[in-house]
Amino acid sequence: MRSKTVWAVIYLLFILAPLLAMLTGAMPPARGFWTEFSVALGYSGLAMMGLQFGLTARFRHVTEPWGEDVIYHFHRRISLIAVALVVVHPAILIAAGSDKLAMPDSLADVPMGAIFAVLSLGSVVLLVIMALWRVRLKISYELWHISHIVLAVAAVGGGLLHMVGWGFYLADPWKRTLWICMTIFWIALLFYVRVFKPFFMLRRPYRVTEVRPERGDTTTLVMHPDGHAGFRFRPGQFGWLTLWGSPFKITGHPFSFSSSAEASDGRVEMTIRNLGDFTQGIPKVPVGRRVYLDGPYGAFTIGNPADMHVLIAGGIGITPMMSMIRTLADRDDRRPLILLYGGKDLESMTFREELDALSRRIDLTVVYVLSKPPAGWTGETGYIGADVFKRHLPPHYADHEYFICGPDVMMDAIEVALGEMKVPIGKYHSERYSFV
Repeated sequence: MRSKTVWAVIYLLFILAPLLAMLTGAMPPARGFWTEFSVALGYSGLAMMGLQFGLTARFRHVTEPWGEDVIYHFHRRISLIAVALVVVHPAILIAAGSDKLAMPDSLADVPMGAIFAVLSLGSVVLLVIMALWRVRLKISYELWHISHIVLAVAAVGGGLLHMVGWGFYLADPWKRTLWICMTIFWIALLFYVRVFKPFFMLRRPYRVTEVRPERGDTTTLVMHPDGHAGFRFRPGQFGWLTLWGSPFKITGHPFSFSSSAEASDGRVEMTIRNLGDFTQGIPKVPVGRRVYLDGPYGAFTIGNPADMHVLIAGGIGITPMMSMIRTLADRDDRRPLILLYGGKDLESMTFREELDALSRRIDLTVVYVLSKPPAGWTGETGYIGADVFKRHLPPHYADHEYFICGPDVMMDAIEVALGEMKVPIGKYHSERYSFV
């Protein structure tokens, strides 16, 4: 809790520093309220946009208290606020009839500050459109990722040059120094993500030692550290995989670790379902291929005091659960463990045979919930909800610890059901792998 508070305060200081700087030192001639208000919004929006480089830099000390998925969720929400501030900035000036927006006599007379403002505003609007409607526009994840970085740099860079070109609040040397230092900091973040971290990963590669087909059009990559000891992870965490090319490649892909955290040889396994994009090439990965892993990340992991763990998985959301189950089995943990596993049919239930075997090794109860059950099926059907919980979980629901991973619709419904069952929000954890 303390680390969360510290990082939240640091973030707010970075956002508020430009506004505080405007109110101190030498002040320019006073202008109308709406003009000053719009400038304050623009400065705040620019500071928020610059800090997005930090939110996505994967600093482990920053992400660990919340989890990487929560950080990216915050990144998306705060980005929309930053964009709103940047868009409202010129809108207020237009509504107020500011003379700064008067059309020049010719294009040659357009101030450079205005040109960079259009560049910044256009880039940020296009960035949001591509992020919100990527699937509808049928933009591949790889193309989106590259364009997202380019547009983000253009938006922040254009905003900075617009501010310098206008220069109304930068007459005071220490104010210029503040913005120069913030700019250097943002560039350093970008350098860290795109140069320093890939260089570190380049020196710590992994080798694919097995490509194992699984049920449900799914494949497990088994990877061992190549020339180093590897890293330790906690069950339920994930990493970013660079499969084709060097770690300097722009796009990595996040996948959960499905292997036990107790492996002594540094082995890491990722179980990946064919979803028709990058993942369709996973079964064709040759054994012996060099790959790169950035991790571990995520706070979706066991370890809090609880009388029992309740794992709720839908589809490929079984992968972090499998890491937890395998780890608890290797630790000979005797606490009760219940897995509620939803899917279309039995043939698509990844790890089904191993789960049945593990249920005889530890105190594991596996409940399959099928939306399209076969003839004669006597188990649970439909979808996981409060009624399924009440049939299979012991009472005192608030004493258990819950882990939820699967499609967003499923997780939303389960969180609502747990709330209706009076389970405190601190007792259940959701992992959402949406980083767009």
